[in-house]
Amino acid sequence: MTWKVEIDPHQCIASGSCAAIAPDLFTVDGAHARPREERIEEDERALDAADVCPALALTVRDGENVIGPRP
Repeated sequence: MTWKVEIDPHQCIASGSCAAIAPDLFTVDGAHARPREERIEEDERALDAADVCPALALTVRDGENVIGPRP
């Protein structure tokens, strides 16, 4: 099963926390971070990255369900 990862460029402040946690999943390009791939294999680090994003710009979905950031 795969997850969809999204970063809202209007919310992202390019803190780099997502890329620090999972550099193979996320990168920072100038003023915004972005996922390296839109769909990824299930990876707990993607959820961790969503949890620590200071701008809450990163969303992880399993199908239609938002699973990250976690409450």
